[in-house]
Amino acid sequence: MWCQNVSQFCQKLARRRPLEPREGSESRLARCLNALDLVALGVGNTLGAGVYILAGEVAKDKAGPAVIICFLVAALSSVLSGLCFAEFGARVPCSRSAYLYSYVTVGELCAFITGWNLILSYVIAIASVARAWSSAFDSLIGNHVSQGLQGTFSLYMPYFLAKYPDFFALGLVLLMTGVLVLGARESVLVTKVFTGLNLLVLGFIILSGFIKGDLHNWQLTEQDYNLTTSGPNDTYSLDPLGSGGFVPFGFDGILRGAATCFYGFIGFDVIATAGEEARNPQRSIPLGILTSLFICFLAYFGVSASLTLMVPYYHIDPESPLPQALLHVGWAPAGHVVAVGTLCALTSGLLGTMFAMSRVTYAMADDGLLFRRLARVHTRTHTPIVATLASGNLAAIMALLFEFSDLVDVMSIGTLFAYSLVVISVLVLRYQPDQHLQTNGSTEDKTEVPESEADSETLRTLCDPMNSTPTLTSGRIVYGCTLLMVLLLTALSLVLAQWPHRVFSGDPVCTTVAVLLLVLIAGVTVTIWRQPQSPTPLPFKVPALPVLPLLSIFANVHLMMQMTSRAWAQFGIWNAIGFAIYFGYGIRHSLEENTDPQPPASN
Repeated sequence: MWCQNVSQFCQKLARRRPLEPREGSESRLARCLNALDLVALGVGNTLGAGVYILAGEVAKDKAGPAVIICFLVAALSSVLSGLCFAEFGARVPCSRSAYLYSYVTVGELCAFITGWNLILSYVIAIASVARAWSSAFDSLIGNHVSQGLQGTFSLYMPYFLAKYPDFFALGLVLLMTGVLVLGARESVLVTKVFTGLNLLVLGFIILSGFIKGDLHNWQLTEQDYNLTTSGPNDTYSLDPLGSGGFVPFGFDGILRGAATCFYGFIGFDVIATAGEEARNPQRSIPLGILTSLFICFLAYFGVSASLTLMVPYYHIDPESPLPQALLHVGWAPAGHVVAVGTLCALTSGLLGTMFAMSRVTYAMADDGLLFRRLARVHTRTHTPIVATLASGNLAAIMALLFEFSDLVDVMSIGTLFAYSLVVISVLVLRYQPDQHLQTNGSTEDKTEVPESEADSETLRTLCDPMNSTPTLTSGRIVYGCTLLMVLLLTALSLVLAQWPHRVFSGDPVCTTVAVLLLVLIAGVTVTIWRQPQSPTPLPFKVPALPVLPLLSIFANVHLMMQMTSRAWAQFGIWNAIGFAIYFGYGIRHSLEENTDPQPPASN
């Protein structure tokens, strides 16, 4: 009896949502967004203020002029995840981002963890961007606001909060919440305006660099260093400035810079969260994701090239790279244009992130994993009004009271974790039998192979599948191999993150472990590759399975291994709160638990 209860409990944790929409579950949100709207949403959310800061930070002491290669590597890494998002957008009619993708593939508990951590990432991102907007605006007016608030509140704020409550950031988040309540079309229209202005400013910066830049700044020599260090106000030395040339910090510098640049491409997943409001999601989501990533890459590539052409990389100011670069070439008034572009980028990023958070919250509540009241939809605007107001107010309070510089790594862990689950979901789902054939496949498995020969058949199927189309047996093999592959890739990433010099210097123990892991990974990859894939035609499919998804998983896991133990501890605390909500409420109110659910009433 006890074993039966445990088995039923585990089955609840692993229950999966059907791939097709539930009967009678037509979307209550308005389908009003076209492909251009989704591109604007993706570019606005991805191409935030980082484009004005990130290139200078990486070029200064990580990659030099080779920062353009760093952005290329980071873009390719992001495209690996973007391709998987694009396939799911083409496959799942009621697309709801990584949350739904994991729900239909790996089960309810993983789906809840994915959605819960996406909410964490969005809250931190919103509060951080709101505070950055407030700080940027305050610097334009002479820092009068911050000085006044610090003088009034700094002595009374507890040590774990920000130095002063940022009422400007609070008001900004509440204003954006009001815009979202008006409707999806109105929200995207505002995003289009600010994204367009941001792209115009970036175009001006890129053009300025190509006009005023000097190609010699990509070919610096030791003589240039000596001229720099011979000045009266010398603050430089040769050692930390690299070896000169186009790649002054070597291949290691490019890899370190690419890891930092990767975070500049986080945000395109907002397109997937708009799936229920897209007119033709199976076409517009893949197109929107790939187009927005390409536009963002061109912007990052152009800005970084322009910056390093205008200024020697060792002269770059990491705090304000573009205004100082324009000052260096004699275009100081153009710094005001950069300030306008920064505010536009922050505004579009803030609105896009808030849009994504409200939709993920609504999706989880609509499935019963969060409180059902959050799934209420306004009858006139067709927006998830309660989810929008609740998530907006939470983010506003966080922006008011907290400083988030220490929580950026936690946000990155949550985002990379969600991206990895999407990649795993695509890999697993491609090798599963079509849902309308699963009943027949199940019968075949039971009648064709006697129970005594099941193990030998599975072993035979590992490298020599008997069918040209997926079966339940081949599907289970891919499930098991994918789980094993994730464990192997995690172990390899851990070895490379903790003992990189020992691995590459030929240490017998570390090198042997790394080689053994690579051999096992190659063997499991071949096993997955040998299994039959689903022949179902889709508007878009990830190419080169299973290699590209496995490369994406490795890239994401390796980046997660770079995070601090403190960030992982904070990540664990957030998930402990989530488990309390899921096991206290979600597991009992899930629509997969109830066979005849009633949709929540609309306002």
